[in-house]
Amino acid sequence: QVQLVESGGGLVQAGGSLRLSCVASGRTVSSYAMGWFRQAPGKEREFVAGISFSWSGGTTSYADSVKGRFTISRDNAKNTVYLQMNSLKPEDTAVYYCAAKTVVGGTTIPGRYNYWGQGTQVTVSS
Repeated sequence: QVQLVESGGGLVQAGGSLRLSCVASGRTVSSYAMGWFRQAPGKEREFVAGISFSWSGGTTSYADSVKGRFTISRDNAKNTVYLQMNSLKPEDTAVYYCAAKTVVGGTTIPGRYNYWGQGTQVTVSS
């Protein structure tokens, strides 16, 4: 199995940028489809971005709310997945989680992911 540790969260003004990192240990990230999710207080966990298995081409997908602003990427040599977040808005404020899954499909569904990190807080001030 794989262990995931997120970092890179913090406080940023609206319009600013952050890059989240998710370092994996135990197994290589190329073995998994990876996703980023977020959860704001009082709300359900929601899909942000995903990247498919390396063997399937590493196709990326995004929630409509972040499309054009966020970019997910994977560095297999560093066993790390990134989420570059630009043009941040106050509504992006949430705890961001990295997740890994071994099954095909269900990219946007939290229940399809087998492994989760502990989360990192992102706060965007207006």
